[in-house]
Amino acid sequence: MKIITVCGNGIGSSLMLAMKIQELCDEEGIKAEVESCDVSAAVGKNCDLFVTVKELAPNFNKDKTLIVRSYINKKKIKEDILEKIKDKYAQLK
Repeated sequence: MKIITVCGNGIGSSLMLAMKIQELCDEEGIKAEVESCDVSAAVGKNCDLFVTVKELAPNFNKDKTLIVRSYINKKKIKEDILEKIKDKYAQLK
């Protein structure tokens, strides 16, 4: 499964988010490739899921976009999207 994390500039926030999501996927046994990106570069990329904050979500297909409240708080990230990642992973298997 390919997941792209998105922030405004693609430098710090999305990289931190990508690391947290990779940790969660590894802990859950989900085989995922997680990449961080800025909004303009992400729009043209192909992936199974985009993960971003609500302000940037309208830039992406809503059926493939998950929204988080925090780029760095692992507990909030887990609460916001882990079940949805598990569901998507099960669909792809």
